[in-house]
Amino acid sequence: MKLFLILCLFAGVLPGYAQPLQVLGGRAQGTTWEVKCRHPVSLKAGVDSVLEAMDQCLSLYRNDSELSAFNRGISHRFRSPIFFEVLKKSEEIFRESDGLFDPTVLPLVEAYGFGASRKRTGADPDSLRQWVGFGYIAYDATSVRKKKEGVRLDFNGIAQGYTVDLVGRYLEKKGVADYLVEIGGEIRCRGEKQPGKPWSIGIENPEHPGRNLATVPLKNRAMTTAGNYRSRYVADGQVYTHIINPKTGLMEQSNLLSVTVLAPDAMTADGYDTAFMVMGLERTRAFLARHPELDAWLVYADETGHLKTEATDGLKAILSTETNPK
Repeated sequence: MKLFLILCLFAGVLPGYAQPLQVLGGRAQGTTWEVKCRHPVSLKAGVDSVLEAMDQCLSLYRNDSELSAFNRGISHRFRSPIFFEVLKKSEEIFRESDGLFDPTVLPLVEAYGFGASRKRTGADPDSLRQWVGFGYIAYDATSVRKKKEGVRLDFNGIAQGYTVDLVGRYLEKKGVADYLVEIGGEIRCRGEKQPGKPWSIGIENPEHPGRNLATVPLKNRAMTTAGNYRSRYVADGQVYTHIINPKTGLMEQSNLLSVTVLAPDAMTADGYDTAFMVMGLERTRAFLARHPELDAWLVYADETGHLKTEATDGLKAILSTETNPK
């Protein structure tokens, strides 16, 4: 038996850690992506095909995408299951967040100059609220339609996380048990990097950008981040960021500057990190207390304008003071 195992090892038959660690990468969705996994052959072509399928469905930058077709029209019959899956998760988070995560926010996004053109539309944001609200669309597993003309969808607050999940699913279908997928800082891990050693992800020190404050071991979990404390501003001695509230139509001030969410999958984490930025610090704390399945790392400004960090109890239990992911 020992001889048989040794022969299998040298023949490359054994799965898992007997395979070399592949490091794949490229650009997609306006950012970089990286995959680390163990498999006997390169999986880059397959990962590229997943990224292309996602763009064909939900990109706002492609006129031929399914999302662009829906936004131009009144209804759309799905060409892939991607659109339906993202709609279903979006509705779940819309309801759980009391409407503070809302993919119908695109008219407001464009009005404030955050759309694909990066130019303000000049429209009065208050007048656009009539087209913002998840209740203005209806969908099932085959199609989606608008209940009111002018409604348009923007999945940028959740789609990148779902892309990470899709790549992870592809790897699992190929028999990969241990992997890390990262797209634009959104991460999903399965298994371990090495036997007994989980994947380790760094959390940046807000006072020293480019340096880590701690690391988080991730196994069978995802981690995403929203906000940017480097883009904060000071008003009347207080530190804020700007975030669009889909319920009011206003660009509101928030002292929650950045939030990192850990969840079972990246789409869930991505949707909630967007919602938390709108909720602000106190409502996010209360929400997390009711949802132990989520963990989070919060960066906020205190009354004196100094940056503070805070972690949920579940995250505190696994945080490491090691500052270099390995």
